[in-house]
Amino acid sequence: MRIPTDDEIDALHERHAPTPEALEKVRSHCRIVCAIAERLLDRSGHGLDRALVRAGALLHDVGVYRLAGPDGAEPYIRHGVLGHGLLAEEGLPDILCRFCSHHTGAGLTRADVRRQRLPLPEADYLAETGEEAAVMYADAFHSKTDPPVFVSADTAAAALARFGPGPAGRFAALRERFGDPDLAPLAAVHGHALV
Repeated sequence: MRIPTDDEIDALHERHAPTPEALEKVRSHCRIVCAIAERLLDRSGHGLDRALVRAGALLHDVGVYRLAGPDGAEPYIRHGVLGHGLLAEEGLPDILCRFCSHHTGAGLTRADVRRQRLPLPEADYLAETGEEAAVMYADAFHSKTDPPVFVSADTAAAALARFGPGPAGRFAALRERFGDPDLAPLAAVHGHALV
């Protein structure tokens, strides 16, 4: 499988962003998540494919561009499946498309979708590979809120705990596997608060 280059991924972002503001917000977030994921891998590598983690992180949120569809605004929870579809339409392999649909929170199970009545096809959206897990975990540490913020591991854990023991337990397992990232240097570089 050929992994797209950073330039090819940037071009994809530029093709699909509906506005310059959306491009800046989403692409910047994806780059930050990539930096966090690479810092996690720098600790030991975890035996993961670094190029695949990089591409997955840079692509994981492209579905945000499709939230304003022809029939009105889509619920934010759908950005993962929308991104999966966008990358599939671009001809990218499923291994890359899954970074979109399998990165939300600490993953969603079929039971989560059913219990929360989420507007998603009833399926499991869990990280199945180490690379997917690294991107999912890294994504928990940065938010595209206005203004964007870095999120500490304790704050992320508390936020996921409100969804019950499943998501909280999955996040705890990711935290055990990858450790807490050092976010202060990235927060300083980007000028975002650390909450």
